[in-house]
Amino acid sequence: MNKHDHTSPDRRGYAGVVNVEVTRLPGIGVRKDFPVKGGRRRIGVIDHKDGTIYLIVSKADNPEATDQIPLSASEAAALANLLGAPQLIAQLRDEHRDFDGVNTRQLLILDDSPYAGRPLGDTEMRSRTRCSIVAIMRGGTVIPSPGPDFLFAAGDLLVVVGTAEGLEAAAKILTDG
Repeated sequence: MNKHDHTSPDRRGYAGVVNVEVTRLPGIGVRKDFPVKGGRRRIGVIDHKDGTIYLIVSKADNPEATDQIPLSASEAAALANLLGAPQLIAQLRDEHRDFDGVNTRQLLILDDSPYAGRPLGDTEMRSRTRCSIVAIMRGGTVIPSPGPDFLFAAGDLLVVVGTAEGLEAAAKILTDG
């Protein structure tokens, strides 16, 4: 990519991030990046027209020279979940800190989980563990209060609230059935 491949960036404020630059790349797609704290590097993604996504890292003084890592759709979703889930978990922990014995944990639906592709209700999670699935992170999007008909997909990151024992049982259910 060289300086002639793109138009000028559009600066947008994303939640919690200042000055995300959105740059159209004619014939390629869209680049979205921002300077990280300290200002020495930029990080972002290039969304290609064909649907592929590249994670990019560049020097702040030369955003054209980037390291690019191609991501599959499931890898991009997993990365989005990893980056988005900590804020959600921290908020839930803060909200439950005054309740002794109430814990919050993240549980991942793996490809080989017996519940991948099945509805939440099939787990009977609440009646079997006394734990509640309060949210699901999918592709960087939070899905709050999923109902029993919500279909799990591999890569979903579940936010589960309950006792320590209940959370261990919940993890076992999602892994072993």
